[in-house]
Amino acid sequence: MIILKDILYKVAIEVVKGSTEMTIGKIEFDSRKVQENDIFVAIRGSVSNGHDFIEKAINLGATVIVCDTLPEVIVTGVTYIQVKDTNAALAFLASNYYGNPSQNLKLVGITGTNGKTTIASLLFQLFKKAGYKVGLLSTVKIMVDDTEYKATHTTPDSLTINYYLAEMSAVGVEYCFMEVSSHGIHQKRTEGLHFAGGVFTNLSHDHLDYHATFAEYRDVKKSFFDHLPKAAFALTNIDDKNGLVMLQNTAARRLTYALKSYADYKAQILENQLSGLLLKINENEVWVRLIGTFNAYNLLAIFGTAVELGLDKLEVLRLLSELESVSGRFQFIVSNQKITAIVDYAHTPDALENVLSTINDIRTNNEKLITVVGCGGDRDKAKRPIMANIATTMSNQVIITSDNPRTEDPIDIISDMEKGVEPQNHKKTLSIVDRKQAIKTACQLAGPNDIILIAGKGHETYQEIQGVRHDFDDMKIVKELLEQLNK
Repeated sequence: MIILKDILYKVAIEVVKGSTEMTIGKIEFDSRKVQENDIFVAIRGSVSNGHDFIEKAINLGATVIVCDTLPEVIVTGVTYIQVKDTNAALAFLASNYYGNPSQNLKLVGITGTNGKTTIASLLFQLFKKAGYKVGLLSTVKIMVDDTEYKATHTTPDSLTINYYLAEMSAVGVEYCFMEVSSHGIHQKRTEGLHFAGGVFTNLSHDHLDYHATFAEYRDVKKSFFDHLPKAAFALTNIDDKNGLVMLQNTAARRLTYALKSYADYKAQILENQLSGLLLKINENEVWVRLIGTFNAYNLLAIFGTAVELGLDKLEVLRLLSELESVSGRFQFIVSNQKITAIVDYAHTPDALENVLSTINDIRTNNEKLITVVGCGGDRDKAKRPIMANIATTMSNQVIITSDNPRTEDPIDIISDMEKGVEPQNHKKTLSIVDRKQAIKTACQLAGPNDIILIAGKGHETYQEIQGVRHDFDDMKIVKELLEQLNK
């Protein structure tokens, strides 16, 4: 039995109308899910405003309304709590409702444009190998130790986060690694959580459809570190020009990692092959199965995080050598015809450039590099021509195609991308709207020892067109197409 007043801790209340002594059911911010005695939190979203559904929520049985503006009609028997920010209120309510589960384990948040999923997922993998019970909140999946749940957002809503943290706490999870997106920070989904540490990966062009400017995007990321407690650690990539910005106002213990600069955690790439990397990390050499400079950064962040959480340095190095790549992150297969197909989630200019640079560093230039790339609909349009320019500059052949067009016409998206193709690269560029046909064409154009990069969707097993998700798995499709070529 939960009493309303007991879950109001840290909620910035402006006005209360009604009793806070009542027993409540559960918390909801979707009026369609409200039942008897529930709390309904009215959230102002980009598509709809929860304040418009207060009456509906009350009719469905809500006895507590949390809002930033009191409705004109006050219903007898219903408690109204006016707050400054309903997103923040939801986060604190959720944390209190579930018993503040983040305090029962060591929670580490990973933020930045690229690398969040890889770092969080590989930290989960490493700590599992070290014998701990571990949790994961990522774009790819949610893990409560050995139990897997489907993920829908990079950073889930506050209720979902605290629900799974409570599940983790109940089964004795000791560490949890969580992707923290700029949307999640801006929408206060991480408020009320107790973090043992935070990691900054890098910052590049992304989400400018949501954040008005790059400076705003950067400052939202920085605010995550601003709120870390003194007992936590803040680990940042200082090879990124925004790395030290993240540490400017943090109370946490400040730590750095880098490949090019002096740092607390330093690495040097000794060998970079398709089979893996030979790294020198803080004077110790280690062979790992991941490849590319971007993964050297990821592994260094993982090493630093694990050491800061108390693991032995040499044991961490041993475990690094056992880690396997994350789904949709530089996954590759080699066909019987010696064609290498690589699937990667690269959906930002920086990520695409990193992947192409890695491939170009490894190949001998006797092979063709064929890139299949698209851009998502209803998202940042400014990056479309940039990504096409990067792909056509760094590849021998490029096929521009659909990604997740969502509600946009894929032809319009492709047209936006084509504007970034420079005149000298027009001859090596094709545009094919159908993604499967684009991948098939790439397979047909490839010869022995050639490399096909399929970028943008990575781990996703669907393609979203006009609000409908269709089954679509890049890796599965390219495998089937290359097998057909062998027949």
